[in-house]
Amino acid sequence: MKQEKSMTETVYRQYRAQERVRTFWVRLTQFSLLALFFALWEAAARLQWIDGLLFSSPSRVAQLLLEKWQDGTLLVHIRVTLWETVVGFVLGTLLGTAIAALIWWSPFLSRVLDPYIVVLNALPKVALGPLFIVALGPGVLAIIATTLSLTVIITILVVYTSFREVDPNYVKVVRIFGGNRRAVFVKAILPASYPTIVSTLKVNVGLSWVGVIVGEFLVSKEGLGYLIIYGFQVFNFTLVIGSVLIIAIAAALMYQAVAYLEKRLVSHRL
Repeated sequence: MKQEKSMTETVYRQYRAQERVRTFWVRLTQFSLLALFFALWEAAARLQWIDGLLFSSPSRVAQLLLEKWQDGTLLVHIRVTLWETVVGFVLGTLLGTAIAALIWWSPFLSRVLDPYIVVLNALPKVALGPLFIVALGPGVLAIIATTLSLTVIITILVVYTSFREVDPNYVKVVRIFGGNRRAVFVKAILPASYPTIVSTLKVNVGLSWVGVIVGEFLVSKEGLGYLIIYGFQVFNFTLVIGSVLIIAIAAALMYQAVAYLEKRLVSHRL
């Protein structure tokens, strides 16, 4: 018995070591591709293979962002956009999940709302931005509402579908032990849907950034979306590209945070 346990531990350690090596090479390749991209971009701008006015260069972008960081303006814009994105992301996921649970709870409500949800999902929700501005005013509320219009509907659809597709045997086990509908949801439906909910978080990361940036295009006087619009207006495309790069970095960090949450959740379940 001890020998089998020792062999199992040895195999597991070997697997972990191999996995660390594979992860190292993946990260190294990813970093190398990114570095190659910026190097080619810089070379193309310096050798005038591309229009430096339109496409700028990494050195120009870095210099501009450093100047704006030192004078304090960049941090203000990043803080505003990041706060709006996190609020829209969290509210959209929580509200969408709560509505999905409510629809699952009431089969009658499910049949009533199903066509409306499908239609709302098909609508170009970004086009509703001007309506939110008129209804809520040209401020943060309109930006967050634009973000929620993107995140809530998709969360409802995905999570509710996951609730419906939970293995019926899980439900039967809870029923056998005398569980009511609430116990079925808490003990079977919700835990079985954790992976789908976390996957929805990953989708909502991108949708939240889209909603906030579009909202800032329309009404904001602060934020990275405002910087992009302002850069276009004054033909400062270095500012535009720099703002886009910051958004990409922030979105990637948020995605990695969600991936870490998923990893912890899966390991906890195991």
